[in-house]
Amino acid sequence: MSENKDQKFVYDFTEGNRDLKDLLGGKGANLAEMTNLGLPVPPGFTITTEACKVYLDSGTAPAALRDEVSAHLAALESKMGKKLGQSDDPLLVSVRSGAKFSMPGMMDTVLNIGLSDESVTGLASQAGDERFAWDSYRRLIQMFGKTVLGVEGELFEDALDEAKAAKKVTVDTDLDAADLKKLVKVFKKIVAKEAGREFPQDAREQMDLAVEAVFNSWNTDRAKLYRRQERIPSDLGTAVNICSMVFGNLGPDSGTGVAFTRDPASGHAGVYGDYLQNAQGEDVVAGIRNTVPLADLESIDKASYDQLMTIMTTLETHYKDLCDIEFTIERGQLWMLQTRVGKRTAGAAFRIATQLVDQGLIDEAEALQRVSGHQLAQLMFPRFDEGAKTTLLGRGIAASPGAAVGKAVFDSYTAVKWSRSGEKVILIRRETNPDDLDGMIASEGILTSRGGKTSHAAVVARGMGKTCVCGAEELDVDTKRRRMTVGDTVIEEGDVVSIDGSTGKVYLGEVPVVPSPVVEYFEGRMHAGADDADELVAAVHRIMAYADRVRRLRVRANADNAEDALRARRFGAQGIGLCRTEHMFLGERREMVERLILADTDGERDEALSALLPLQKKDFTELFEAMDGLPVTVRLLDPPLHEFLPDITELSVRVALAESRKDANENDLRLLQAVHKLHEQNPMLGLRGVRLGLVIPGLFAMQVRAIAEAAAERKNAKGDPRVEIMIPLVGTVQELEIVREEADAVIAEVEAATGTTLKLSIGTMIELPRAALTADQIAEAAQFFSFGTNDLTQTVWGFSRDDVEASFFTAYLEKGIFGVSPFETIDKDGVGSLVRHAAKLGRATRPDLKLGVCGEHGGDPESVHFFHEVGLDYVSCSPFRIPVARLEAGRAAAEAKGSDSR
Repeated sequence: MSENKDQKFVYDFTEGNRDLKDLLGGKGANLAEMTNLGLPVPPGFTITTEACKVYLDSGTAPAALRDEVSAHLAALESKMGKKLGQSDDPLLVSVRSGAKFSMPGMMDTVLNIGLSDESVTGLASQAGDERFAWDSYRRLIQMFGKTVLGVEGELFEDALDEAKAAKKVTVDTDLDAADLKKLVKVFKKIVAKEAGREFPQDAREQMDLAVEAVFNSWNTDRAKLYRRQERIPSDLGTAVNICSMVFGNLGPDSGTGVAFTRDPASGHAGVYGDYLQNAQGEDVVAGIRNTVPLADLESIDKASYDQLMTIMTTLETHYKDLCDIEFTIERGQLWMLQTRVGKRTAGAAFRIATQLVDQGLIDEAEALQRVSGHQLAQLMFPRFDEGAKTTLLGRGIAASPGAAVGKAVFDSYTAVKWSRSGEKVILIRRETNPDDLDGMIASEGILTSRGGKTSHAAVVARGMGKTCVCGAEELDVDTKRRRMTVGDTVIEEGDVVSIDGSTGKVYLGEVPVVPSPVVEYFEGRMHAGADDADELVAAVHRIMAYADRVRRLRVRANADNAEDALRARRFGAQGIGLCRTEHMFLGERREMVERLILADTDGERDEALSALLPLQKKDFTELFEAMDGLPVTVRLLDPPLHEFLPDITELSVRVALAESRKDANENDLRLLQAVHKLHEQNPMLGLRGVRLGLVIPGLFAMQVRAIAEAAAERKNAKGDPRVEIMIPLVGTVQELEIVREEADAVIAEVEAATGTTLKLSIGTMIELPRAALTADQIAEAAQFFSFGTNDLTQTVWGFSRDDVEASFFTAYLEKGIFGVSPFETIDKDGVGSLVRHAAKLGRATRPDLKLGVCGEHGGDPESVHFFHEVGLDYVSCSPFRIPVARLEAGRAAAEAKGSDSR
């Protein structure tokens, strides 16, 4: 960014406040806020994030920065009555990073700036403690050498260990002043050799170089990786806080610690934290010595403890949230070095939010904003006991969360067979396909050596709430020999394995599983009680109830059978947004569909359709009964054609071998000829969806008839079927008009035959860019749109969903091209723009057009907020994602209301 000559780059702690995080970073803004509250904060000033941006863009600090720092440094020196670097009574400062969003440990800090060969003796005289002064000096050289000059940190650690070994002691505090003087000389030699320069004796040079090092630490590999993980924008930059030093290493009446205003693991109120006597802050983090519980401070220094407890109450009341605090005690004087809203576990987040409502600190709307769908999802999945002993086999992609244990099986038939015998199994495949659905349903979890988060295994597993680990490439899966090999370890069929869908880890043997009480609550098997075990469920219940009251978006389920539909209702679904009829044609019915596709005559085709009709009708009858009174959107057949045809390679080999033996089967020859005719290089963009319905006469008509007859029977039985028929993969209004004309005729026939008036809506999926761009035309023939964002993402980006995650998505994420996979969270700029455009065009033509989304994004927290903003009527997702979508729909509504009021 360009430099503005009138821009202010430095703020005293007395000038800022907590609302200036964009400018002062979280640490600087909170130091200013505590100063304003009158809390004991060492004086100092903050260099803004804007200065960092100029530095990172141009390679040099803003021209005005040096003079601004000099002015603020002079004011600080005047306030403290001492000067930076003076020999007799030196002012020492810390130089600490502080970005807008907390990035603990990712960027750099240097303490004790201002010490030199001369000033160290002045510090010793001032403090009356020679050991303390030389300890502070060795710390400065060590931190400065590593952070600013790029010296390998282990060199300093090794030298420190050698000094302790020579003295025959084990802890740093047992080294006396003479030992530390020698260590300083060693450290200075390490710096000179490794950095190619002497350790700087000028205090201002130390400070300026440290500031640049903090700026540069914004773009270290670890900082960039952390930002990608936490989805923190890369263009924010970091502020730099220059604070007068206070010392916790001045003896037993000094120390340093961290404290939480309540337990970040559970959310319970109490005294939580760690304290370390005679230490500086990095000692606590580094684990150099064992800390004591914060509660022990009461017996060590009761006055400081009582003051800290009062300050903690003040901060939590002021911030209205759990606060994470860093403090130092210098010879009985308590100093506050940092506070921030503390990170917490998912369970603690829900508990704390409701506790703060009960305390009157926040209202329900704010409590809703304090939790997230990601946190709720963490609470819903069973997990392995973290204290259990485990044998790690490998790690893949965490595709569908949960913890699953079972015997290894390598095909669906065995999975079903063993499951029916009462065995728990893990289905292990190189990759899955639709024919594996029975085995996937029967298994406790799915493990594949190939594929990514949007592979078949991952998508189907998430839809079923089934644990899944994909793309575990180090696992050599041999389905023919029914074994999996990892290094020297061989897992035979029947051996027990455990998979963790939350981490991607695969274990040998059984790892104990801890069930989720939150899922039991949603399933109706646990009620929000008063005892401690039910406290989490009670908190979830309260926040979910409020989210349901305020949300505008309705939440439906992607469900293909009555069992999934009933589970979805228990989880709070307000209908079915996507019933994929192709899943009804797998297993035994696949051969019937194959005969339909390969039929040569009208008679063969009609025979195949007649055989399928009663089966389809039974499916819909069960589904409409399960969802009586709620809308059910049925998508007509939309599979890539190859899923219902014999494998062309296997068929070709079979025919070739038969011909070599001169016993060729006429049916196989005919079948091979037909498969060759229908073979496609890219089936996902081939003969599927509406195209299949137009090319195979009677196919869609059969499905519409089954839907209409099932709805009529339900209605005549005093039920309330609310059915919507969805035409897939429409790219032009003419396709929809042809199918709708045929469907309307079939519905009229069923109405006449049953004496029932059916109000069946007919609409389409918007999953092709052309459909989105011509949505005004398509809306003339459609009563609703459902955005199929999986295929829309695929066609907008030109990605093959089943291939790209495993091939190059990792590189794209590492290089920052993606912050997150566009199949996981909607690409607002590209795919999202088409959704927004199509919604606007569609409603311009048909103001009452119902709009929904049924892709994987329907259950993604960030995407739900986008769909609320665009004005969709509902989102649809897998049953186990429904509570997440409900929560995020409520958060989106509350957030929008809050923005409007501001």
